[in-house]
Amino acid sequence: MPFEKKDSEPLNARITVRLSERERERLSEDANLAGLTLSELLRRRYFGRPIAANIDRAVIKELMHVRAVINRAGGLVKHVHLESSGAYSVQTAGVLQQLKSTLGAVRDYMEALVRDRKED
Repeated sequence: MPFEKKDSEPLNARITVRLSERERERLSEDANLAGLTLSELLRRRYFGRPIAANIDRAVIKELMHVRAVINRAGGLVKHVHLESSGAYSVQTAGVLQQLKSTLGAVRDYMEALVRDRKED
């Protein structure tokens, strides 16, 4: 029974390769990280096709949490500015600028992760 087709050719030829247990575990870990089967990982490596690691959902979730914390910090700085009637305006402006820059960097990183995933 042929499996998936690549370039309109069925993948029905099989080969057997002997590896050490450690080598097999390493290949299996790499395949899991990339979200590929072991066979697809080996085909891509041998034929020079790109292999990209799957984006771990926990990483995206944590980055979203970081963004929320930065936004909350910005709200607190704004609150300090308003409650002090602008007495610390130079300091709060500097902190807000740093928070905005950090938030932009996190956003850019998340967009790059998503873009890289779509290209695969």
